[in-house]
Amino acid sequence: MPAVGLVALTFEWPGDVCHGGPRTSQFVAPVMPLDANQSVIVHVVDDDPSMRGALESLFKTVGLTTRTYGAARDFLHSAFTDAPGCVVIDIRLPDINGLEFQSQLTEAGVRLPVVMMTGYGDISMSVRAMKHGAVDFLTKPFRDQDMLDAVIAAIERDRQRRAAYRSASRVRECFAQLSPRQQQEMLLVTAGKMNKQVAGELAISEITAKIHRRLMMRKMGARTLAELVVMAEAVKSELS
Repeated sequence: MPAVGLVALTFEWPGDVCHGGPRTSQFVAPVMPLDANQSVIVHVVDDDPSMRGALESLFKTVGLTTRTYGAARDFLHSAFTDAPGCVVIDIRLPDINGLEFQSQLTEAGVRLPVVMMTGYGDISMSVRAMKHGAVDFLTKPFRDQDMLDAVIAAIERDRQRRAAYRSASRVRECFAQLSPRQQQEMLLVTAGKMNKQVAGELAISEITAKIHRRLMMRKMGARTLAELVVMAEAVKSELS
């Protein structure tokens, strides 16, 4: 599927950025397309064979690969690969409630977005599902287009999450290549410290602090302090 939508606070860096090569950075960037070997997979968990078959046929019409499971345990015991996609879950499964299954996925580290469906839905169930991160909550019988819209939105959310993760990983790689002094200065500068204050805390001259700051920003690929602050957030989440 072609990529659509935007990713907030994403940095695209062609070239060897961590060593001061060519770069472009921006606060909102187009979502990167998936690699050719990363096909999107829609996982359908429903104990009704006819529903599984109908959804598989529906998703096939828009070029989506589908894997189906008759119970939560079938999914959990499958050879799951972390490919882009989403999970469509029926609220009433034979072995576990769909909402509990949603929680188990989170605990197991499966971060695929969830689309919940049910023939017995109520407001409290839908609110709980959405609070736990479900993209949509569809009541059977639903229109084919409603399901397609929900699944496409879920896939796009997953695409954005993966793109943001790749960007954050690049930031951390660049940070790791800074000298210990430059790392200290980056954290101090992004915390709002002025050059004179940074110099005092690091016991160096203000001129030396300015030099470290210039080299540090170049290695990080940051053109402005605002960009550096965004990068620092990614680094701090890793350090905490």
